[in-house]
This record gives sequence, C-alpha cells and structure tokens, in this order.
Amino acid sequence: MLTRTDAKRRDVTARIWQALREVEDPEIPVSLVDMGLIVAVDYDPAARAARLKITYTAMGCPAMEMIQDDIRQRLLREPGIDSVEIEVVWDPVWDRRRLSETARATMRDLGIGV
Repeated sequence: MLTRTDAKRRDVTARIWQALREVEDPEIPVSLVDMGLIVAVDYDPAARAARLKITYTAMGCPAMEMIQDDIRQRLLREPGIDSVEIEVVWDPVWDRRRLSETARATMRDLGIGV
C-alpha cells in the first residue's frame, strides 16, 4: 500500500516529467525528454525539491547553462516545487540511441541525419 508521501512523490514526479516535455533543446525544436537528456527524476516532498540527473550531447555543449536555467524556470512553476537540483552526469554517455522516435522524425524533417 502506498503511503501518502509515496503517492505524492509519484504524482509530482509524473508532473515533473510532463513539464520537462515542454522544455526544448535551444538548437533543435525537440523536448529535452525526447532528446534523451533527462537521465533520472526524483522528488523530495519534505524539501519540496525536484532532483534531476541530466546529460548533454557533448561535454563542450555551449547551451548547458541555458538548458539548466530553462529547466529550473519551468519546474519552479509547478505546485509543490520550491527548488530544483540538477546533477550533470556523463554515465550513461549520450548517443543517438537515446533519441525518441518523435525526436528522430523532427530531426529528419529539419534535414538533420539521425
């Protein structure tokens, strides 16, 4: 049986994933979720904190700070979230297999080989 805290964690985590679908890569009109940049999401109800592990397509990605700012800005609009903690991870290493079919279709339409 789910405790009230577990149910809240599950519900807010689902809302976080949905909100992240609205945050697009600044270079390609594809969500960060469809790009495969979001590695893990968690929610701490006591701290009212969203905790994310994200990766990038390259270590020298010039949009790292912009992407993190966009994530924070979007998630802080969600009820129950007062802070956003982002950890950049390089394991797993991003590769094209992380792209969703939606991302692949959009990129093909833009003439980007995937």
